[in-house]
Amino acid sequence: MNIYMTTGTYEFLKPKKEKHQEENMFLMQNAENSLLLHETNGKTVFNSPRSFEVIDSKGEIKNDGFVVMNNIPVTEEGRPLFEYRFKNRAGMIEKEPGFIAIRVLRPVNSDTYVIFTEWESQSDFKNWQTSTSFQQAHKKPNMETVDTTKKIFSGSSYVTQYSLTTKK
Repeated sequence: MNIYMTTGTYEFLKPKKEKHQEENMFLMQNAENSLLLHETNGKTVFNSPRSFEVIDSKGEIKNDGFVVMNNIPVTEEGRPLFEYRFKNRAGMIEKEPGFIAIRVLRPVNSDTYVIFTEWESQSDFKNWQTSTSFQQAHKKPNMETVDTTKKIFSGSSYVTQYSLTTKK
């Protein structure tokens, strides 16, 4: 499975989504821009998207909800360890109230992985951030892995948040 993303204005992206109704596309917005996400087993209809391979997937993305994307730059040598950690995660997020879907996305043409989560609401996401399962999932590495961890990341991670919209 692949995910492709392109950004632009809502007015520009909405007709693209409407033109390809047979495709699995999701239009989302935040205060800065809109993003159109295309989830497919084939090729995308976008001209020059950010391209990802899905390496872990739970739940089905809906057209209504709150999306959080944790963007994590990873070194080439750090990729196997980073992916191993995510493939062997506890999976506790899936049990949280309001959880809809997660996608762990391997970049095709960059170094930035994306951890995509969708929630029923922003408050469900915030509640998860204060939960014990969040604390367990985000434990600091023990001293035995500190040197290895330094080699995994190629830059600072950042978070983007969107509301999925079905507005006309």
